[in-house]
Amino acid sequence: MAGKALERQVALVTGAAKRVGRSIALRLAAEGADVMVNYATSKTEAEGVVREIQGSGRRAIAVEANVSRRADVQKLFAAADKEFGRLDILVNNAGMFFAAKFEELTDEQWDGIMNTNLKSQFLCAQAAAPIMKRQGRGRIINLTSLGGILPWPAYTHYCVSKAGAIMLTRCLARALGPEILVNSVAPGTIQFPGELPDEEYVRRVPLHRTGTGDDIAGAVAYLATADFVTGQTIVVDGGRSLV
Repeated sequence: MAGKALERQVALVTGAAKRVGRSIALRLAAEGADVMVNYATSKTEAEGVVREIQGSGRRAIAVEANVSRRADVQKLFAAADKEFGRLDILVNNAGMFFAAKFEELTDEQWDGIMNTNLKSQFLCAQAAAPIMKRQGRGRIINLTSLGGILPWPAYTHYCVSKAGAIMLTRCLARALGPEILVNSVAPGTIQFPGELPDEEYVRRVPLHRTGTGDDIAGAVAYLATADFVTGQTIVVDGGRSLV
């Protein structure tokens, strides 16, 4: 019987305690990977993800780190190297999202979203690269957004951060190849059980539904195993970018 696609591989998922990050961590574990579950404040939820992964027979640990801070990132990747001895997959999922009128955006709001959504991806990729280069292979997958492609006036700060992450993906694909493949996944509207449906989105998009965490996790799992794809952004939006 063939082994699982990611067997004997190690993945680190930032912001993995809840929502899309949780879905990604569980999917990579289901594909055979051991997983480091990073969180900033959601310790209880992160430990729940770890227990679920361990229940499936994979190794997992939860590590607290603010991935927009270099010192925290250095400790996070040192812990990954010490615990697992390798790192095959980095998923830069940590991010924030909030609306703000452009005329009223503060320096703190701008800097906060750039640090969380863009600087964190730069810092984590920079820390992951030496470990992956040492073993001769690796995959970096950045979570971007449809907002990095389409302009949303009420989310200028967010859109700019995600557009930066898309360009970071392309630059890193050239800088870190051929050993390390770097791609991104750009979700459209993703909703979870208990949330009010985005009826306008559902009406407008060709697939007439919002996305799920599993939709995004599936795209990440593909990029974690692909051998001839780099510098690309896979848009997972039910066709929203077409209309």
